[in-house]
Amino acid sequence: MKTEVIALGELLIDFTMNGLSEQGNNLFEANPGGAPCNVLSMLSKLGRSTAFIGKVGSDQFGRMLRATIEDVGIDNTYLLSDSDIPTTLAFVHTLPDGDRDFSFYRKPGADMMLKASEIKEEMFEEAQIFHFGTLSMTAPEVREATLKAVEIAKSKGMIISLDPNLRPPLWDSMENAREQMLKAISLADVLKISDNEIQFVTGKDDYDEGIRFLQEKFGTKLICLTLGKDGSRAYYKNLRVEVPGFKQEQVIDTTGAGDTFCGCMLDFVCEHGLEDLSEESLRDMLIFANAAASLVTARRGAIKSMPDKDEVLKLIRGV
Repeated sequence: MKTEVIALGELLIDFTMNGLSEQGNNLFEANPGGAPCNVLSMLSKLGRSTAFIGKVGSDQFGRMLRATIEDVGIDNTYLLSDSDIPTTLAFVHTLPDGDRDFSFYRKPGADMMLKASEIKEEMFEEAQIFHFGTLSMTAPEVREATLKAVEIAKSKGMIISLDPNLRPPLWDSMENAREQMLKAISLADVLKISDNEIQFVTGKDDYDEGIRFLQEKFGTKLICLTLGKDGSRAYYKNLRVEVPGFKQEQVIDTTGAGDTFCGCMLDFVCEHGLEDLSEESLRDMLIFANAAASLVTARRGAIKSMPDKDEVLKLIRGV
């Protein structure tokens, strides 16, 4: 089976809060994570063939991550191991409203060690979509590898997908973060971006103004804006479609919600392409993606927590 969606970027351990010990100390659960593989995991749940390009450490966590993505159906042929640098770790501190604060152990982490020389043309044979984020643009070496991957994917006629996934602690400066995010957006055909990211990268408080700026500057074909519990919007040519979110009674962990949404968006692009999309089809895409993202917020972690199609449809029918 040919690979439909290939992603490149970080694969790491998200240590998510899971109660208190008898002594009153925080307990953390080791959840496999990293935005690009979260996206691929959702796509795999929806029946798409996926592959991942990245690097982990030759340590216990790296072995765990390699086994995990294989277990959820992601081809790990191009997941490399670094014998000197450990697997990247992130501690996710859950806030009372379900939002998160991150502490990263990545100075450096193995995901930053991916080299341009390790990106091979054969990785991209016959695939339909290449997806990436900007965590793989936070350091020079892995940035070079990312840009080479985008160049090869474009040369093969693949659709380029981006989720900027802004994580301020991982950038040397916010000026550099904005510069690299704009460079990445300039390369993308499909963009999934959050409310705070669109304001950050464009400097415009009004979301519609920010989206219009990106459309006019870069000609991005499809932009999906996520608004947390308030839902999402799709912008395509002159269309603007907005759908409210699905209320989740018990939000446990919002980690991976945006990636779940992104996976559903790319499943839609696999099915429909980017030509002549209708308002009705975009609305259906947003409803499904919102519902899937809502389900993930009631679970810990991301890669192993993605819902299947029947779960999502059941939620939609129930509402």
